[in-house]
Amino acid sequence: MTSALPDLLERHVASGAVPGVVAALRGTVAAAGVMSVGGPPMRTDAIMRLRSMTKAVTSVAALRLVEAGHLGLDDPVDRWLPELADRQVLKSPTADLGATSPAARPITLRHLLTSTSGYGMPVVESPLREAMAARGVDVGADPRTLAADEWLARLAALPLAFQPGEGWRYHHSFGILGILVARVAGRPLPDHLAEDLLGPLGLADTGLWVPAARVDRLAAAYQHTDTGPVEVEPAAGGAYAGDPPFDVSHAELVSTVADYTRFARMLAGGGALDGRRIVSEAHVRLMTSDQVPAAAKTPDSFFPGFWDGSGWGFGLGVDTGSGRYGWSGGLGTTFFVDPDGTVGVLLTQVEVGARAQPLIEEFQALRP
Repeated sequence: MTSALPDLLERHVASGAVPGVVAALRGTVAAAGVMSVGGPPMRTDAIMRLRSMTKAVTSVAALRLVEAGHLGLDDPVDRWLPELADRQVLKSPTADLGATSPAARPITLRHLLTSTSGYGMPVVESPLREAMAARGVDVGADPRTLAADEWLARLAALPLAFQPGEGWRYHHSFGILGILVARVAGRPLPDHLAEDLLGPLGLADTGLWVPAARVDRLAAAYQHTDTGPVEVEPAAGGAYAGDPPFDVSHAELVSTVADYTRFARMLAGGGALDGRRIVSEAHVRLMTSDQVPAAAKTPDSFFPGFWDGSGWGFGLGVDTGSGRYGWSGGLGTTFFVDPDGTVGVLLTQVEVGARAQPLIEEFQALRP
């Protein structure tokens, strides 16, 4: 492993798959490439946009509120999120928006954690998909362009794709979950996370934005095009640089390889790290095992073949064969935890696609 990880990263940088990347696996931390095209070398302490790897962190924050007695897994969330009371549900996920019936049950915390709330990314063309895009709440829209309450209000104005608990859709449940955590805690999500989870875990470089004193460590973000990589957010700049102008409880985190490795090691340790209990073993078992009913694993719920050997726990994916769990983010980030406790974390900042995906797959397959 001494050279396998650095060699893997250097090879994919040399191929043009990513401008820069940093990773940690089995005690080895390596970086390759640059912080931005034409910029300084990639740092091992580079701060990266986690995108969907945020979901696991928000899940643990919610579970800590459960363990503190503030809410239960099966409690309706409309006590704190009145926007979600009295939902209407589409007759079918592709029905016209007016073809609805009342929800048979309220949305619960468990529904949010398992992506079975009725909100999420439509993967086929439908009136609901068009309406989400028109309102700026589709999966491709940057939630940081809207304040959390406005984002939730726009989403809540639309019907659910299915009855809560009876289907599966990706993504939006976790934006709602961030807002729920903030409202249950009675304080802004950044303050609550810093004091209740990130601080106890020692994650000093993880948060919803990058303070000015550390912004030089924020890498640039890119997407591949036919003419080469195009910058979508600059190094040391963009939406994550400095305090945002409004509440971003629904948005996603930034972090470092060192910080996220500590978070993943906590999960691998059954909810404890360095002798400190963060979340119960029972909740970690739920979080890291498949929690989605077979009837909800429909072909139209996510990309083709997703459910073949895969499941979903609380905020992360589960390999139902090997027992490995983890998840990836849309800007080329990924992590995994193996049953033997092995933890791997890789962070780059290129939209996942045909060029960057092989790096993630080879990293996940890397062995001593």
